[in-house]
Amino acid sequence: MIHNFNAGPSVLPKEVFEQASQAVLDFNNTGLSILEIGHRTPLFEAVMDEARSLVKELMQLDNDHEVLFLHGGATTQFMQVPMNLLNENDIAAYTETGTWAGKAIKEAKLFGHVEIVGSSKDTNYTTIPKDISVTPTASYLHITSNETIAGTQWHQLPYDCGVPLVADMSSDILSRRLDFNKFDLIYAGAQKNMGAAGVNLVIINKNITGKVNRNIPTILDYRNHIKEGSMLNTPPVFAVYVVLLTLRWLKKMGGVSAVEQLNDAKAKLFYETLDSLPLFKGPVAREDRSRMNAVFIMEDPTLEKEFLDQCKNEKMIGVKGHRSVGGFRVSLYNALTIESVKAFTELMKEFARKKG
Repeated sequence: MIHNFNAGPSVLPKEVFEQASQAVLDFNNTGLSILEIGHRTPLFEAVMDEARSLVKELMQLDNDHEVLFLHGGATTQFMQVPMNLLNENDIAAYTETGTWAGKAIKEAKLFGHVEIVGSSKDTNYTTIPKDISVTPTASYLHITSNETIAGTQWHQLPYDCGVPLVADMSSDILSRRLDFNKFDLIYAGAQKNMGAAGVNLVIINKNITGKVNRNIPTILDYRNHIKEGSMLNTPPVFAVYVVLLTLRWLKKMGGVSAVEQLNDAKAKLFYETLDSLPLFKGPVAREDRSRMNAVFIMEDPTLEKEFLDQCKNEKMIGVKGHRSVGGFRVSLYNALTIESVKAFTELMKEFARKKG
């Protein structure tokens, strides 16, 4: 059995693979592949409508929040957010919590002034900033709810920041219960918790649009995508369909509250094992540890290759840490089973026993 701990694209439910592969051959008994149906036909319109409806249901969104499926992934949103929400002479508040927050900050500076209102740079991004003071006139506050590389996660969300709240939730979307209506804009690449690479989920409070004085290219204006129901141009049809299948699976599992319980159990098992083994070390502050991307290192770096070889032998995939930080990372996304976490923690214990 292969245990897939990849950070993204990542593990998906087996039934999603089976249903998606069948649809490639024959979509809904039409004799057509999902890869060749027209995006403006009733066949795909039904897919898009159901996917949007399930997002609203699972996240309990109110009528002010619109659901969009867009191209470009979260990286495009780094610039599309400030392009739509930040005037040239205004300020946007950003938190600096790691690689992905840093990329968002870089793009926002092209469109207006950026104020860093909380940073964990001085701890090498092993913590989440606790004291945030946002200028009341700021256009919005941007956070990265989970840092995939650093292995940190916001557990106390700044709901009451006093300005519109924007979040990059690419690596923890739909993994835990949050008051999603408190966010004015959420974006998330699908390839970690929701589906295949190629589509980006954007949830936006329509009341925050149309307030900048710049001319926005048609394809980058959220208002146009809202008006056209994510059909302004040809959407990534197959990727949206895989999202739909994953959302159906999540609903069948019992929704966000049920998967949150499972994710908590997986994270608890992993971190308790990590903390019990002196051979391994978790650099992230315990209160800020991510339940999605657990990072760790070895007290003796010379053992790293041997441990990775052991993981490979035991079919533990995607364990090597990001190239920018090294060490190890196991991603505990929604579709990862607790059996995979048990297998990995047993491997850790056995390796520590042999080296102890």
